[in-house]
Amino acid sequence: MTVIAHDVGSVGGMEHQISELINGLLRLGHHVTVIARKFVPTEQDVGGSAPGVVEFHRVRGPARPVLLAYPWFMVMAWFVVRRRRRGIVQATGAIVPNRVDVIAVHYCHQVSPASPSRSSALYRVHSWLVGRMLRLGERACFQVNRSAEFVCVSEGVADDIRAHHPRVAERVVTIQNGVDTDKFAPGVRAADARALRASLGIGPSRPLAVFVGSDWERKGLELVLHALASAREWDLAIAGAGDRGRYEALAASLGLERSVHWLGLVSDVQPVYEMAQAFVFPSSYEAFSLVSLEAAACGLPILATPINGVRELIVDGESGFVIDRDAGEIADRLMRLAADPKLMASIGGAAREAALAFGWERMVARHHELYAALADAKTGAGAPRSG
Repeated sequence: MTVIAHDVGSVGGMEHQISELINGLLRLGHHVTVIARKFVPTEQDVGGSAPGVVEFHRVRGPARPVLLAYPWFMVMAWFVVRRRRRGIVQATGAIVPNRVDVIAVHYCHQVSPASPSRSSALYRVHSWLVGRMLRLGERACFQVNRSAEFVCVSEGVADDIRAHHPRVAERVVTIQNGVDTDKFAPGVRAADARALRASLGIGPSRPLAVFVGSDWERKGLELVLHALASAREWDLAIAGAGDRGRYEALAASLGLERSVHWLGLVSDVQPVYEMAQAFVFPSSYEAFSLVSLEAAACGLPILATPINGVRELIVDGESGFVIDRDAGEIADRLMRLAADPKLMASIGGAAREAALAFGWERMVARHHELYAALADAKTGAGAPRSG
């Protein structure tokens, strides 16, 4: 197997999903060639007890700004892929012009917004140019690879690809993201969670909501802060990166200085979920919300918009609340949970049960079946088709 990606590692939903896929392939005994700008391996990636072997080839180049980094990687990776590819080749999105066997689709750039990380005019112009470039790159790479399998991480993304790339519609497959339901589980890091709450000065009986993710404008952090201004009984912990100065100023203007806690980028996010009583995520677009899966697996009630993934995970009023991007509605749901501990426990338990259907083993097994079918087709044993 050859896996091509910009970055592979534990931070970031897409990067983590690729890492888990590689781990699963190693457990099955595959030789995995990784071609990427950055590869942060786990112990299992570099050997451990897994029978497979991983081989890494770095594509040197900048990660920022995207306007430079994207075409730079595309050109440089083209040479590396030509020399180092072996077996079934999977590209993570429209990132190389080479012909590949599989394209893993984490976003449909024809519909996904390219939100600026800051609100200045320069950042907004850069964001517009990046969005335009990604849409053109996607169309070009998909055209070259019309005979590839397009593996989408959610039914919503699959629908977007069929609608915006009709020439590949018959090659679209859905394999949802997964979650480690042993690592992300209620009570497994209770001591660490209590210590984290204490370090933030949050009392043990005060309800705490968490918001996890960067790109705060798209993911709705402003709405969460306005909701907290009404649901004063709640604290909020924010894990991720964004225009912190702008949002700190907003929190201060709402009188939330003492109830909002800024954690920054967090590599070990499990204790963040563990210390909380709810997860809030009013995002405008996601391909498949891995953080929602992690929070649900930890037994948190989910308050999220009906984005891709959430629609496949949450039943409104049973395993979470499907919300609009409306601060008043978010505040109402938070106050309902705070006023009814039994409801909070019931919804959290149902969220945990829902997450159990999305284990990493299922995701790896479905990829393995697809790769085996493609390998058989290459040797003339059959044609690859998947559901």
